[in-house]
Amino acid sequence: MEEEKSPLRQVLQAPVIIAALGYFVDIYDLLLFSIVRIPSLKALGLTGDQLLKQGIFLINVQMAGLLAGGILWGILGDKKGRLSVLFGSILLYSIANLANGFVTDVTQYAVLRFIAGVGLAGELGAGVTLVAEILPKQIRGYGTTLVASVGLFGAVLAYFVAAYTDWQVAYWIGGGLGLSLLLLRYSVAESGMFAAVKHKAVERGNILKLFSNARLFFNYLRCIFIGLPIWFVIGILVTFSPEFGTSLGLDVPVEAGKAVMFCYIGLSLGDLSSGVISQALKSRKKVVLLFIFFTTLSMTCYLLQGKFPLSLFYGSCVFLGFSIGYWALFVTIAAEQFGTNIRATVATTVPNFVRGTVVPLTMIFEWLRTGHTMVASAALVGGGTIIIALLALWKMKETFGKELDFVD
Repeated sequence: MEEEKSPLRQVLQAPVIIAALGYFVDIYDLLLFSIVRIPSLKALGLTGDQLLKQGIFLINVQMAGLLAGGILWGILGDKKGRLSVLFGSILLYSIANLANGFVTDVTQYAVLRFIAGVGLAGELGAGVTLVAEILPKQIRGYGTTLVASVGLFGAVLAYFVAAYTDWQVAYWIGGGLGLSLLLLRYSVAESGMFAAVKHKAVERGNILKLFSNARLFFNYLRCIFIGLPIWFVIGILVTFSPEFGTSLGLDVPVEAGKAVMFCYIGLSLGDLSSGVISQALKSRKKVVLLFIFFTTLSMTCYLLQGKFPLSLFYGSCVFLGFSIGYWALFVTIAAEQFGTNIRATVATTVPNFVRGTVVPLTMIFEWLRTGHTMVASAALVGGGTIIIALLALWKMKETFGKELDFVD
């Protein structure tokens, strides 16, 4: 009789490992602009307040690409398969990032960040969907946690590459890593659940279904809203950490790249912790609630730390990252809420819509800055995201151990 595989051996299989490496490259490229924002814009001739204004503009353009790509790859993932997204998305953003190293003005930069955003949108949702569908329900949380925890260290690599090379080389390396990963992808098989649904008379990848059915629509909104605090922290508090450091009265300038790196170290540890705790408690909701509480505490510490040593500021970035470490859990919840015929659409669009909320959040933040301090403006926007996330979590159904072989 064949010996039953241990949970560790079941998790450490090729599709999970390759999905984790794909997300690693995805995060490298996604966060690279935040790390090289100042040196790259200075190289294009920008100075002073333009570094912040054009930085916000380019981040919003990238996020708009993520929104468009989330819809494109999500629908494609349910119509053509999970692997089509894993191949197509990485090819697109790898080429865009290679080209990013050759930009000579902000307009070119914006076009390529949009294209890269479209490509970057497909990686996480397709990877989480594939992993969730191939692993047994009792241990699928370990698989999605592994994907996110390994993937998030891509930000650490991005920091060190940017620190020891110039911003152009950093983009070229990111593009090269993505193209190299394509070779490994050929060994991955399609999800069995999706293969079975393909032969059924079921409509697949219809995103309009999420808006025409009240039950699906509100479940979909809840999945998005619980993730709002995550990208407020990344998109505003960490991305613009140099400006927050100045506003808080730090004597030594804050390095944006270093702040991003420390945040993502914390985020990787947080994702690993939240996944393990979720498996132990056999609950997704309780752990998300716990980490939203941590996020509230970390935001407060970050914004009220005052004129403290730079090391303490970077320490607060680690705490911020750890507190929003329910990223993998939140995407797993989205995948578990919906049927196989629309699962990739949801799991791909939800994290990208959350990333895309940086656009309205930064707009509100900029509007509030006209009448309030930078710290007060951030506190108001951040507090709003916490309240919305808690309200969304309140009515959300528990999905731990849910059987995923169903259709909507």
